[in-house]
Amino acid sequence: MRILMTGHLGQLAADLKGVFAGDELILTEIEDLRLEDAGRVREFVLASQPELILNCAAYNRVDEAEDAPEAAFAANTFAVRNLALAARECGAEMVHFSTDYVFDGPGRRPYTEDDAPCPKSVYGVSKAAGELMLQATWERHYICRVCGLYGYAGSRDKGSNFVETMIGLGRKGRPLKVVDDQVLTPTSTLDVARAVKSLIGTGRYGLYHMTSEGECSWYDFAKAIFAEAGMEVEVAPVGSEAYPAKARRPRYSALDNRRLREVGLGEMPHWRAALREYLRGRRDSVLGTD
Repeated sequence: MRILMTGHLGQLAADLKGVFAGDELILTEIEDLRLEDAGRVREFVLASQPELILNCAAYNRVDEAEDAPEAAFAANTFAVRNLALAARECGAEMVHFSTDYVFDGPGRRPYTEDDAPCPKSVYGVSKAAGELMLQATWERHYICRVCGLYGYAGSRDKGSNFVETMIGLGRKGRPLKVVDDQVLTPTSTLDVARAVKSLIGTGRYGLYHMTSEGECSWYDFAKAIFAEAGMEVEVAPVGSEAYPAKARRPRYSALDNRRLREVGLGEMPHWRAALREYLRGRRDSVLGTD
């Protein structure tokens, strides 16, 4: 299969490149293709003639988006429309990745694909708008909402991921404070990439939640990281007010992968099992730091 991948330097893209390694990959990054430029996107896509577009590009700087909504919407909404229009013209399927940040309601049960988005940040609103743009533009799409991603490649914008940040801080031997009033589902990018690979070709287009099973707070996740890594680190729970930020973080954003089960793809691994696999691979891989 001929696949166009945008944002190929990100941590999710790194694992997607691995699971689609047997296909013909056309890799682009913002330096190669400005997705906000509709004319250039159309020209590039029609020249490339992909059968599938994997859109991993996004504006993920959540706090900066509060002061730069134009940049967030350019990348997370209008760029999606540009790709969708080009995909429609050449007949390519399109996979687009969204986020748990489209939810921030008062509930305490995992959100399903039928729940109405209720974002409280510019970033979350821009991602919800991107979903709508794709749904309104091209029917042959898969929208995959993910949550709390971590992968071996780290995050390009953040320079790491939560697991690596915790391990790095834990090695310094000082007590840590981690928020315990934000509940989510940390998810391995490798598991997401595997799920996407299984979903492609089913023809069951639409919106999917694609996260690990279960839920935890960031504090719970940090404790699990140290336990699984065999590190003794003093960790104390604190409220979100201990780390003021411009953008509000969802207090509860666990997702229910109901549609994955409906199409017969089963459950994704539990977040604790996924963490264990990540740490095992980290120890065995040259990408590790030990």
